[in-house]
Amino acid sequence: MPQGTLYRGREGMWSWVAHRITGLLIFVFLLVHVLDTSLVRVSPEAYNAVIETYKNPVVGLGEAGLVGAVLFHAFNGIRVMLVDFWSQGPRFHRQMFWAVGAIWVVLMVPFLVRHLANVFGG
Repeated sequence: MPQGTLYRGREGMWSWVAHRITGLLIFVFLLVHVLDTSLVRVSPEAYNAVIETYKNPVVGLGEAGLVGAVLFHAFNGIRVMLVDFWSQGPRFHRQMFWAVGAIWVVLMVPFLVRHLANVFGG
């Protein structure tokens, strides 16, 4: 392994990139959520109109993406803490990356089956 880095464009780098992207997506969602929820204080009618626009398949797919982003970000965050604070973490960072992916798939598949059935009227 080259000195000075663990990653060199492999699993660690991709998890770093995905962690930043999912963090940004979660932040944008939270910002929009705070803004649209605050409408209820300004005008309940405006709030209801905005919420009504969310009842479509595109937003349903976005909700699935949000759940995927939150799950990946959470489990990858645990992996990052283990790499940083566990003395054996750097040694096992690749295996932990693949474990995060496996856990993500195991949780996302049943969620997607149920959620997409609801989104598309199943």
